[in-house]
Amino acid sequence: MLLGMSQEKLGDRLGLTFQQVQKYEKGVNRIGASRLFELANVLGVNVQFFYDEAPEFGEPRNAAGLAEEPNTDYVGGFLKSREGIELNRAFAKIADPKVRRSVVDLVRSLADEDAFQDKQREQQQQSSA
Repeated sequence: MLLGMSQEKLGDRLGLTFQQVQKYEKGVNRIGASRLFELANVLGVNVQFFYDEAPEFGEPRNAAGLAEEPNTDYVGGFLKSREGIELNRAFAKIADPKVRRSVVDLVRSLADEDAFQDKQREQQQQSSA
């Protein structure tokens, strides 16, 4: 989606039908390491791109049995999601800065930002206890 490439075009570049691409996307069929590498090359991304929640290479991992640290990278996770990509592409097409500001204000009001921040603080207090 981010590249504006159809499933049919992606399938052609991978030597697959668009139905096979759909099955990979929906998780109906598993994708092997070599196919994932090939897909990353076609899309021009690192293989790590496909692992939304996986730690970055070199990032320290928690030892088994210990509590996990809270995920503070919720923005990065959202921007990698399908909804995040769609929202970002649509938002970037808005030329008028006043309209963009209005959209941001609307989203903040819908999200009830104060309630969200309260929930974040509560989760941090619980994890440090």
